[in-house]
Amino acid sequence: MPKAYWIAHVDVRDAKRYKDYVAAAKPAFECYGAKFLARGGHYEALEGKGRGRNVVIEFPSFQHAKDCYNSPEYQKAKAIRQEVAEADVVLVEGFEG
Repeated sequence: MPKAYWIAHVDVRDAKRYKDYVAAAKPAFECYGAKFLARGGHYEALEGKGRGRNVVIEFPSFQHAKDCYNSPEYQKAKAIRQEVAEADVVLVEGFEG
């Protein structure tokens, strides 16, 4: 079964409140086996519009990733994020070659 990834590009408007989102999302990430591969840090936009924060989260499967996003715990965190940041989030199935 291939792994899956959330890929998020985020512009944070309120860094202090964004920490509230991170804390609120943690239980959902722990429950669904999330592993952070990239979480902020230096970046360079090679094409298109770059955003200030870029995150890649690995999950054991597509279903784990989707269930995490739809979980009540993450939905609570998402509401906080939407108040304090602008984000694009996609779910991508990994490749097993």
